[in-house]
Amino acid sequence: MSTPGPAPFEHFFRHSYGALVATLSRRFGLQHVAAVEDAAQDALLRALETWPLSGAPDNPAGWLFRVAQNRLLDDLRRQTRRAGLDRRAGLDGPPPDPREPPLAGEIGDDLLRMLFVCCDPRLPTDTALVLALKLLCGFDVREIAQRLSIGEGHVYKRLSRGRQRLRAIGAALDPPPDEHHARLPAVRAVLYVLFTEGRLSLRIDAALRSELCDEALRLTTLLAQHPTGADPETAALVALMHLHRARMPARLDGDGGLLLLDEQDRSRWEGAHIAAGLRWLAASAEGERFTRYHAEASIAAEHCLAPSLAETRWARIVEAYAALERLAPSPMHTLNRALALAEWRGPAAGLALLDGVEPPARAPFGWSAALADLHRRCGHHEAAARYRAAALQSAPTPAIRAALVRRLGGR
Repeated sequence: MSTPGPAPFEHFFRHSYGALVATLSRRFGLQHVAAVEDAAQDALLRALETWPLSGAPDNPAGWLFRVAQNRLLDDLRRQTRRAGLDRRAGLDGPPPDPREPPLAGEIGDDLLRMLFVCCDPRLPTDTALVLALKLLCGFDVREIAQRLSIGEGHVYKRLSRGRQRLRAIGAALDPPPDEHHARLPAVRAVLYVLFTEGRLSLRIDAALRSELCDEALRLTTLLAQHPTGADPETAALVALMHLHRARMPARLDGDGGLLLLDEQDRSRWEGAHIAAGLRWLAASAEGERFTRYHAEASIAAEHCLAPSLAETRWARIVEAYAALERLAPSPMHTLNRALALAEWRGPAAGLALLDGVEPPARAPFGWSAALADLHRRCGHHEAAARYRAAALQSAPTPAIRAALVRRLGGR
């Protein structure tokens, strides 16, 4: 395995962090999760310090595992007799050969298993989500706070509660089979957030992060192929990811700036992902349950199948957003329905739908941007200017701000 170049290098480390935490936790027990995190971070830091000077090893994953495991053993042996620890960890023999990373074939399963562990039903879903994003997806506290629209202090509190729960679980890394289905909604929520961060990143240095989308899609496909997750709702989530992933190559210009839907070259949309998404969407139609992932996937499918913006079947998108509002009530879903309605019936109809709708307590930049655009199209110049200023001020990244300037005007 060769080391990735500079662009995907962060993805290699992010994925390796989650894999190390999952695999080492399985081998040493969840009661040592804090020490496992420290060991994984130490291994990645050593790689950053040494690889640029000496070159990457032939097997970077094996090198990272060896360094992290050795650091973890050193830490734990200060508290436990060496022989006893080795027996419990299954490491009685010589250390593994770094050229052959231990459990390399199991890493995907370990990550999926660890996702189910983090999504313990005795934890609130929001705590489980924060815990999984930190331990397995490599998000830092700031990223989690931005993506979930909560304060960093709340992230720290949820992480503390989640880690306490993992320590209480102890060495068991296999959730009871009768709890698998209870944990499934939270597992899907983690994968959805991971994909969403890749599709529209809130990081300053990256407008899109295709590596996160690919990782989320890989894990969700594994989930859909596992007996626990092989249901129509997971199939709909896989479909949604494929359909959004198909459009990503056309969402950046030559300078890495974001392109809005009406600016994109649709010939660059990836047909293989569209075809896969439609197959998964068809598979998700089994049964009678219609979920938010079905609604969102149907919206994405309408965009992918439309020859142009003008030829989009906006009536069907409006209908899908109405279903999404019923399934998962949110002012942002109402806002998106209003935007689709504006394309179908005109901007005045979109504004009328929003009359009296209260914005979210922590309204994202998109709320102000949408209202600015609707008022601009209606000729309400004063209101448009007010919302435009709020949108540009709250834009989380330069790439998003630049796209808003093109759409809304201003500086």
